[in-house]
Amino acid sequence: MLFRSQAAELQLHTAASYEKYIRLTEQRIESELRSGNGGKSFLALDFSTGSKSAGIRDSLRRGEVYVEKLRTLENKREIDVDDGLIHHWMGAAFIPGIKLEALQAWLQKYEQHDRYFPEIEKSRLISSDGDTYKFHYRLKRKKVITVVYNTEHMATYQHITASRLASKGVATRIAQLTDAGTSEERELQVGNDGGYLWRLNSYWRFEELDGGVYVECESVSLSRGIPFGVGWMIRGLVESVPRESLISTLTSMRDGSRRALGH
Repeated sequence: MLFRSQAAELQLHTAASYEKYIRLTEQRIESELRSGNGGKSFLALDFSTGSKSAGIRDSLRRGEVYVEKLRTLENKREIDVDDGLIHHWMGAAFIPGIKLEALQAWLQKYEQHDRYFPEIEKSRLISSDGDTYKFHYRLKRKKVITVVYNTEHMATYQHITASRLASKGVATRIAQLTDAGTSEERELQVGNDGGYLWRLNSYWRFEELDGGVYVECESVSLSRGIPFGVGWMIRGLVESVPRESLISTLTSMRDGSRRALGH
């Protein structure tokens, strides 16, 4: 249940700063995707880690999950986000023994995601139109306290080459629940809640290579800032959950797709 004394309201200037951050981030991603059409580099780790990328790919093939904190700058300066925090993480994993086409088909069965991803309590496909999908997730995140959301998302897929695929996911609605799982369950007003998750964008890249598929995700989310005097109660949730959630998602995708596809 939400601690009502800790309620937070998403301010217009906070949302505007997030949108600026997203705009600049997407400019960089779009440039990298263009270079991936025929170029050697495609995954974000190839661009952000330079000479270390080959070693990271080796670790992924050994079954490790790689995570790295990213930060988009504007003219080499941090983007100020008053009354909020932006969490930007990149993570990667390798799924051996599967084909990109089969993985994509499995991913697009959104009504089955609650079988494979622990954070997703319920999933439902709302609609699909070509390479664009709209779907519902009931999300549950636990760290210090448990927070449950009704969310709606839109994902769009983009084929870069026959062996490279990208997708963009945007949470179009995030409604935190109070008294979740009880007869008193109800949605709080969007943007006027605990402030643990106000915005969520995800940018995926998939590359079929080395006898499997490399999977990479950049997750960018917005939460409330840490208010003076209550940081000890919510700091663990707002700062560590985005990283842990990304690791869980990548691990679940790797293990779930292999199980579902018979590998």
